[in-house]
Amino acid sequence: MQRTLKKLVSQHETYISMVILLMALLIQLRSGQFFTPNNLVDLASALVVPGLFAVAAFMVIASGGIDVSFPALASLSIYATTKLLLDLDYQGGMLLPTAMVLVFGALLGAVNGFLIARFNLPTLIVTLGTSSVFKGIMQGALNSQQLAVIPPGMTSFGKSALFIARNPVSGLTSRMPTGMLFLLAVLVIAWFLLSRMMLGRGLFAIGGNEVSAHRAGFNVRRIKFLLYVAVGMISSLAGLVRVCMMTQCHPTNMLGMEMMVIAGVVLGGTAITGGKGTLLGCMLGTVLIVIVSNSLILLGIPTVWQGFFLGVLIIGGTGVSMFQVTRMSGRASVKAVKEAGGV
Repeated sequence: MQRTLKKLVSQHETYISMVILLMALLIQLRSGQFFTPNNLVDLASALVVPGLFAVAAFMVIASGGIDVSFPALASLSIYATTKLLLDLDYQGGMLLPTAMVLVFGALLGAVNGFLIARFNLPTLIVTLGTSSVFKGIMQGALNSQQLAVIPPGMTSFGKSALFIARNPVSGLTSRMPTGMLFLLAVLVIAWFLLSRMMLGRGLFAIGGNEVSAHRAGFNVRRIKFLLYVAVGMISSLAGLVRVCMMTQCHPTNMLGMEMMVIAGVVLGGTAITGGKGTLLGCMLGTVLIVIVSNSLILLGIPTVWQGFFLGVLIIGGTGVSMFQVTRMSGRASVKAVKEAGGV
């Protein structure tokens, strides 16, 4: 029992869970609306797209990189898919749109992966560049503009619900979107890859020390390339869910989400320098960001302050991450000194 408590206290997930609970109780005391069924479903609905992006960002950060291109990648992928399907007057279901965004996402992610893995270029610089390239393709080659109508199969999917939650007091109802199944499926697959496959071990090894990972036998270039292909596919899937839920396709409404997503991942305990983090912590940090983004009005705080509070969370999350890295480095140094002294 004592060992279990000590383990819980040492885990970052415990503290982020306490912060989420404290914020939830504060909002409940202030508004009496946080724990209502419709509000919880609204928060879960708002989590779907940032949650998918967070899984992609988590894998990149765990490998020691920073990807800021995934919103632009998702926007280009889903816009090209939707525009092509509309031009073909597609009347079918979700199978073809899903397959198309996955293919587009894999191809665009492969561009990042090739540049980063083949030429060993800095991840942040490459993804800043490809983000501009993806946006340029949308605005130039595709002449992007808002598509007020999307294929009927995508519309039906966006309007469908797993269940409907009703507030017994106010009578307000909220739908749990079917897109939640995409998030759950991606979480299960990501967990399996990261915890049971050599690819996942390689990601954390590369994030810890790329040279050591190479010496340990990991194919660093291949792992990096496959990582960005996977990130492209997950990000494009998030774009598909976003467009379906909105029942329209806007080429720019996902741009700018990268900082909020990265903040959530870092808040969840993922080391900004790579090599450390958990999928659970990543999702808890994202949940906290979603609560702050969607529940300020319940606290009586004007939405114009949303950027301020998100900025504070970004700074705080980065500070916590760097503190953890410094503490781990200090422990490693002390251990090395003791071992040297023993010799």
